[in-house]
Amino acid sequence: MKPHKKQRVLAIDVGGSHVKVRVSNRPDVRQFESGPLMTAGRMVGAVHKLIGDWKYDVVSIGYPGIVIHGKIVTEPHNLGGGWVGFDFRRALGRPVRVINDAAMQAIGSYQGGRMLFLGLGTGLGSAMIVDGIVESMELAHMNYKKGRTYEDDVGDRGRRRLGSKKWRRAVKDVVGTLRMALEADYVVLGGGNARKLKKMPKDAQLGNNDFAFLGGFRMWHKAGLTGRRPVQSRGKVRGAVG
Repeated sequence: MKPHKKQRVLAIDVGGSHVKVRVSNRPDVRQFESGPLMTAGRMVGAVHKLIGDWKYDVVSIGYPGIVIHGKIVTEPHNLGGGWVGFDFRRALGRPVRVINDAAMQAIGSYQGGRMLFLGLGTGLGSAMIVDGIVESMELAHMNYKKGRTYEDDVGDRGRRRLGSKKWRRAVKDVVGTLRMALEADYVVLGGGNARKLKKMPKDAQLGNNDFAFLGGFRMWHKAGLTGRRPVQSRGKVRGAVG
């Protein structure tokens, strides 16, 4: 199906604690709880019940795990199973594009140049966009300190273990380290815990979780919302810079 500006896009943002949905021609957002028992089938069933009165033409899904060429290749760390190989197009009855959840929010947050996106939520999402090319990354499970991963310290479990003050220091350190290592011009911090920071780290700005929906909408438009260069992933158009 060729993308069209008037297509109604259903964007599904799958998180470790909630699943949020919005359709492009409506302002309201609906959500339901997810958690470790949320399988792919249960997620789709809950979406159907939640949006029974909505009409949509195509679907974008932001998934909290590794997605390569639009295919989920690993099961999520904070949800139930059954995601790899699940036929979302058949289950939702519409054309579906799947992307890593951090990459979807990054597309909606992008303002040009080299941007690093970090999602501070249940875990740690990460993606980078360089001159309109988006690449999702799995920085969360890389070694950080004393056998702990980045997610162990700046994810929600780390926040609860360290306490707010030490957690904020850890976030500042991680942002600085990754920004320097990846030579990012700026960092956008999204996710539910980003607003728990009292002060943004240097060269970082607070994102908006609603940008995940904007990213989902942009995935179906080759032309930028403001006529700028389209965002691409692995050589394929995934959304647009606006």
